[in-house]
Amino acid sequence: MEEQMLITTSTNLEGFTIKKQLGLVRGITVRSRGLGGNIAGGFMAMFGGKSTIYTELCENSREEALRLMIDNAKQTGANAIINMRYESNEVMQGLTEVLAYGTAVLVEEN
Repeated sequence: MEEQMLITTSTNLEGFTIKKQLGLVRGITVRSRGLGGNIAGGFMAMFGGKSTIYTELCENSREEALRLMIDNAKQTGANAIINMRYESNEVMQGLTEVLAYGTAVLVEEN
């Protein structure tokens, strides 16, 4: 079984000592909804309520960016990521960039 990467939005991990900072790591994806999804999402927006189509797109985009960031951290030899954040920007209409980033560190359990 693969060892799990510890990830926190905090600047430290309770119960662990940071032995070495390995630098910035990131994962980025750019996504758009297909024409059919945009039409269905537009109808949902007209009638109000939760837009499950766009919620799913956002969740999948964040999950992909997170996985890419973890892969980047593993390449540095990290076993944890601190100060993790998400950021998103619209690249152009209907095309959104999602970025996951943080600081890769090597930690030991206390």
